[in-house]
Amino acid sequence: MNRTDRLYAVVEELRAVAPRPLSARRLAERFEVSVRTVERDIGALQQAGVPIWAETGRRGGYALDRTTSLPPVNFTWAEATALVVALARGADGAFAAAGRSALLKVLAAMPARDAAVTRALAARVRLVDAVRTAGDDVGPMPRVPPALAAGVASGRCVRLVYSDQHGATSERVLEPLLLLGRPDAWYVLGWCRLRDAARAFRLDRIRAVELLDDRVAPRDPESVLPPVPHLEIRALAV
Repeated sequence: MNRTDRLYAVVEELRAVAPRPLSARRLAERFEVSVRTVERDIGALQQAGVPIWAETGRRGGYALDRTTSLPPVNFTWAEATALVVALARGADGAFAAAGRSALLKVLAAMPARDAAVTRALAARVRLVDAVRTAGDDVGPMPRVPPALAAGVASGRCVRLVYSDQHGATSERVLEPLLLLGRPDAWYVLGWCRLRDAARAFRLDRIRAVELLDDRVAPRDPESVLPPVPHLEIRALAV
């Protein structure tokens, strides 16, 4: 378990027994780390604003103020990913730090499996910081089809029915690697088995999606990004 996942898990362990405390030794055994590592983790969480306090004595340990934490919530991994994208769009805003803190609370309160899928999907999203001018003709943004999002997050192929800019319809089997968001459109990028090459498909031109059992071949996701040096393409921080 990496440190970020362990920090989330420590909060969940404390929340599950709150207001009773857990000793550093008990947490160390639970996560198979040293007591010193647990103490450093608790210190980092306290500095981040998590309301954890220490209780002394033979039955003491670390306790979480349950009234300031979220119970298990019904956010889906798709909804949580939408929060990640929205926060990334406003990464330089006045409330960016507060938004980041809120997101961490949501992820910590979600079921572990859904939180893991959220992180996997968000890791495959890229945003293009292009400037949209007032004259751009931009319609409503399409939603990401659930089957497509699941394919990106789980590394499974999808079958697309796709209409190109001229209206010609084709069926493709795609190894989806990335979702790319521009101010004017969203794309799925991956390896098209029909063309045996990297391709990008606009979400608003996808007519149907089917999630397949075939696994995506090991590929570098960055290899399917368009080679346009003047575009700033950002990964999301989760």
